[in-house]
Order: sequence, then structure tokens, then C-alpha cells
Amino acid sequence: MRISSRCHAVLGLAYLPPWSVNAGIVTGEEVTLIVDTGANALAASTIHGYATALRPGNRMMVINAEKHFDHIGGNSFFHDLGIDVYGHSEIERTEAEFAAEMADFKAAIMDPARQASGEESAFYHATRLANPNKSIRDDTGFELGNCSVDVLLTPGHTDTNISVYVPADGVLYCGDALTSVYLPNLDTGSVKVGWRQWLASLDRIARLAPKAIVPGHGPAMIGEDVGRGIERMRRILEEAIDG
Repeated sequence: MRISSRCHAVLGLAYLPPWSVNAGIVTGEEVTLIVDTGANALAASTIHGYATALRPGNRMMVINAEKHFDHIGGNSFFHDLGIDVYGHSEIERTEAEFAAEMADFKAAIMDPARQASGEESAFYHATRLANPNKSIRDDTGFELGNCSVDVLLTPGHTDTNISVYVPADGVLYCGDALTSVYLPNLDTGSVKVGWRQWLASLDRIARLAPKAIVPGHGPAMIGEDVGRGIERMRRILEEAIDG
């Protein structure tokens, strides 16, 4: 999906039902930035294919918006191509955690014959755990070639959440700081750890006044949907805190 002349989104990549997950692509004149790699190597290859077609010959870099496997599962595909993957300094997932993720995917297969045949291996074909090889500890920026991007810490959903903002285009890629249509996953936080911090991150996003937002899950928010989407998420979090 084209968001602006430089900003694109790959929406609805497969994941655990009912969830799908999104990725972003920002094309400068020299560097193409990819935001998130999907849940597996197959999703990553699709993202890479779109990114290559948009700006052939560009050098590529990747940023993970957070630590969950639906956002980092395709990292190994990019590592194998020698492409740097940036992520929050606290992202350090383990092989045991990845095995548990694959077990959850297998358990979601309802047909017993398909589950017994190990069809989850098709989803995870050529996929292995790969954490970011470049750390982000503070707000920072990157120059892609006549296109600057701001990388902002926006914790709440997890402590590792970051957002990527393209000021010249008014486009924000925010991972799971926002979801569209989907209810947010609140399982990783609480009133004391995360939710109030999440509200502060929403305030920070609102101050940017983006023209478009690509959330971690669900349709892109464009124009008036941006404000409505931020307020919807704020209401959900406030109700959770009050509850």
C-alpha cells in the first residue's frame, strides 16, 4: 500500500488467528528502511521483494518496532543477506521462547490431522531466531538520502516499543503502540508497569500530528482516522486502568 511517495506499508501478513501483522517500507535515494520483518522468513522475503522493487539498488536496513515474534520473526532472512537489523537494546529473545511461540502456532491448528502432520513447519519454513544486531537505546535519527527519519522510544505495550516517523511525509510507523480495528494486547503490561507509560507514548504520538499511521496490526490510519485511532486506544487503556 502506498502511503506517500516514499512511504509504503505491507499489510495483513499472516500470524496467529485472528491476528495479522504489518510492515513498513521507507525509500530514500540511497537507503531503504524496512520496519518489522513479519513472523517468519516467508513474510520477510515478501517484504524484501516489495522493498527491492520500489527502489532497486538501494542499500537496506531494518528496524524492529518491538520484541514480539510477529515483528522480528523474519530477521534471520535479512541477517543472511548481510542487512543490519536495529532494535531496542532490551530485545534478547531466547531459543526456548521461540520454541514456545512455534508450539502456540501448532496448537492453533484446529484440524487434528493437519496438526499431527506438522503443518506448522510450512509457516516456519527456513525461519530461525535472530535478534537485532544493532541496538537502539535512545531517540535517534537516520538519513536515507534526501529523506530523514526519526526513531522514537514509545514504550507501553512492551518496554521495547519504538516508532519510526518520517517528518517530511507526516507518516508514522508505530508498531503495537496502536492497533486498528483489533483490540490491543494488554497481556504484557499492567497499571503499574506499562499502561500509564503507554498513555504517555500516545500523547507523544498525538503531538507529532501525523497525517498517516501504519499500526502494528490492522488497516492504516489516514487523515481523520489518525485522531480517532489515537483516542480509541486512549479510551481502551484508560478503561483498563480504571477497571
